Amino acid sequence: MSKTVVVTGASRGIGRAIAIELSHREDISNFILISRTEEGLEETSTMMNPNKNIQYYPLDLTDYAEVKELIQEIGGTYGTIDMLVNVAGYANPKSLLETSIDDWEMTYKINVHSLFNMTKEAVKFMKKTGGKILNVASTAGSSARPGWLAYASSKAALISISQTLSEELSEYGILVYCISPGRCATELRKVLAPDEDPTTIMQPEHVGEVVNQLLSDNGICLDGQNIVVRKQVTTSKQASVKQTT
Repeated sequence: MSKTVVVTGASRGIGRAIAIELSHREDISNFILISRTEEGLEETSTMMNPNKNIQYYPLDLTDYAEVKELIQEIGGTYGTIDMLVNVAGYANPKSLLETSIDDWEMTYKINVHSLFNMTKEAVKFMKKTGGKILNVASTAGSSARPGWLAYASSKAALISISQTLSEELSEYGILVYCISPGRCATELRKVLAPDEDPTTIMQPEHVGEVVNQLLSDNGICLDGQNIVVRKQVTTSKQASVKQTT
């Protein structure tokens, strides 16, 4: 069966890795990639399976009317949307007293409001045939993160949205997944932890592999949960012990 998947935040990082990984699936033929950066989207498309139908759209997801128009166009062209992968995110980590109302609103507009809008429009088509939605949250959304108030709370909202929609949309045969990656070597992570060595943490392609499994038939019992994806960090002391045992 020829399936259609929409991936937001596909110009880099985890979104790019997911698009590349899914492009090697036999059951998915049509890929709709969305991000604000056209150059990044074009680069992602060149890294994917060339035998797929790949369309990309440089789009600001906070332009809700334009997003609605695009989803209607996609649904009209392909008949339905089989998979929606919401990856796009924003972070500008500040403490409570340093966070402006403008930055707070921007964080929620991108991380929460745009996802709500995108999902609502996609479900108008998905409810006819069933499908799968995967939201990328963060471990920051399920633990205290001083100095990351806006980002962490927005990701907590994402976890709640996913769990609620998993039950609400089940009547349409729509499965909703939520993953919370731990430390991952993305551009967003550089903003959150600028002094961290990216080679020591999880890579985007590792998350892409997990998402591929969840969106396959193997992920049938994992919907509705907040699935933590992280790499176990080995300290120098632990490494020394392993080498001597």
